[in-house]
Amino acid sequence: MKLPIIAYGDPILRKKAVDISTDLPDLDTTISNMFETMYAAHGVGLAAPQVGLSIRLFIVDGRPFAEDEKELADFKKVFINPQILEESGDEWTFNEGCLSIPDIREDIRRQQKIHIAYLDEKGQAHEETYTGLAARIIQHEYDHIEGKLFIDKLSPLRKTMLKNKLDSISKGFIKVDYKMKFPISKGSPGKMRKKKR
Repeated sequence: MKLPIIAYGDPILRKKAVDISTDLPDLDTTISNMFETMYAAHGVGLAAPQVGLSIRLFIVDGRPFAEDEKELADFKKVFINPQILEESGDEWTFNEGCLSIPDIREDIRRQQKIHIAYLDEKGQAHEETYTGLAARIIQHEYDHIEGKLFIDKLSPLRKTMLKNKLDSISKGFIKVDYKMKFPISKGSPGKMRKKKR
């Protein structure tokens, strides 16, 4: 089932998510729904807070970038209760976007290499190292479960320049080809809207 993606401005995107048990009821369904939602929105990663769940869970599928880095052809994973243990290497810049912040893309600097511990969807523990685009996709989604957004890495001046665009997103004044849920403004019901490009 496709879920609505929570738009910028909703407080859940700024909340640090909590660990879960792998025997959480309906966890398999939640993961399946998240993959369906991510693919429908043409994303390469999706974190649980982006579908309204403040839990430490995110999914990734880097196959759209396989032409750039061939090892991403098999990079489809579920990360439960992840902890980035180390970030290392030179910082490098890549143009990032976010399904919760549509129509905004910015050059973001991140470290090249990460070491991460996590559980998979079967509850198996892993400790792995990733580099390049795989590391970047994980870092972006990991930020979500920490209550951070990619725009937090921009300069204060650039954030000020984007303020009107961000306000428009939070109010639902955008066109997207997937379902989104916009923040509830005082005195009015929340808006759920899907607009075609």
